[in-house]
Amino acid sequence: MNALTHGEDFPQEDLRRRIDRLAGLLLDADSLLVAFSGGADSAFLLAAAVRTLGAGRVAAATAVSPSLPAEELEDARRFAADLGVRHFAPRTQELRRPGYVRNDTDRCFHCKAELLDVLTPLAGELGLAAVATGTNADDALDPFRPGIRAAAARGAVTPLRDAGLTKAQVRAASGEWGLRTADKPAAACLSSRVAYGLPITPARLSRVGAAERSLRQALAEAGVPVRNLRVRDLGDIARVEVDAERIQAVEAAGVLRAVTGFEHVELDRRGFRSGSLNEGRTAVEAG
Repeated sequence: MNALTHGEDFPQEDLRRRIDRLAGLLLDADSLLVAFSGGADSAFLLAAAVRTLGAGRVAAATAVSPSLPAEELEDARRFAADLGVRHFAPRTQELRRPGYVRNDTDRCFHCKAELLDVLTPLAGELGLAAVATGTNADDALDPFRPGIRAAAARGAVTPLRDAGLTKAQVRAASGEWGLRTADKPAAACLSSRVAYGLPITPARLSRVGAAERSLRQALAEAGVPVRNLRVRDLGDIARVEVDAERIQAVEAAGVLRAVTGFEHVELDRRGFRSGSLNEGRTAVEAG
């Protein structure tokens, strides 16, 4: 697969150097517990760790909580099984952390702190040297990533970032390795759909998850394929985001009625934007 497949103009030799650098970092780590969300980044990291260290010195852990879409856990289990690597699904308790429930712009700090506070002892029990996250080189430049700070404070390692691998490079390399996650759309936790300032509750997360599943099913039945879809919880209003080029087709299909549990449902004419709830906020606000 050509590196240009995923839309970024970078030389193949640069990608090779960064992958070689990643292998060196993984060898230095010796053994890892990979915080495995099932997304493209952590999937590539897990595959690279298995290739470099062998399945016996690697394990994957997918945190289970109300913020995890149910289908993501099963996908993660299958991916880890295909690699022959041990997979764990420890429960995390973000909802016991007031800062997380409060849902200010530093919510992800409290979420990642909980994750690492659960995974670090698990890594110790398994005799693994460190916990690794799938943070990539692009993530490190994003001002709205307080979770990176929380993970770093707890000693998590970030091999993809340290190797300089960008999101596009991760996808390109994943495609070359035949990983089915190469083109997997971003699938952030359900809490990321909730507008800042609205408390995070199990009922709210369940409502968002159910709305997205119902809408995807309605779109499939209407023959309208979408890659990216979000139902943003603005309180009484559900704001639906889909790929910009599919907006007219979604409107014509009349499927927004599939989104239930809200007083009003609206389609965002600007289309899907990752992190759209951060729009208008400053890096200072985001921590």
